[in-house]
Amino acid sequence: MNEDYLKAAIDEAQKAVKKGEVPIGAVIVRGEKIIARAYNMRECKQNALYHAEMIAISRACKKIKSWRLDDCNMYVTLEPCQMCAGAIVQARIPKVVVGCMNPKAGCAGSIIDLFQIDAFNHKVYLTKGVLEKECSILLKEFFKNLRQG
Repeated sequence: MNEDYLKAAIDEAQKAVKKGEVPIGAVIVRGEKIIARAYNMRECKQNALYHAEMIAISRACKKIKSWRLDDCNMYVTLEPCQMCAGAIVQARIPKVVVGCMNPKAGCAGSIIDLFQIDAFNHKVYLTKGVLEKECSILLKEFFKNLRQG
């Protein structure tokens, strides 16, 4: 099941590539249904807040009419940054499945683990490495093409 939802996140990331955005995609699942999909839109919107995770959280909250996403899980192609990891904790998302980790900016274990800080009243369970190769290749190809272009 994790792979199916992460494939949906990869589909979102591929939409980002077509718009010249860093290929990161996210989906939020409630029960067995995807309730929100998103991809990075920072360049299109010229707004630092338009990360795939942030957009997906916003859409999911609107869909279920609640800021609490405590019965939802997130699937994202790249380990969340500090802003997104913080928003995931704040939204009370219990589980995040990540395609590949981000050693330069990841805050779900690579640089810091905002999901497991004891002082916070909510912790997030992380599954990593699902479709890791596909997610990693997508990012590497994007940046390779960017440097060549």
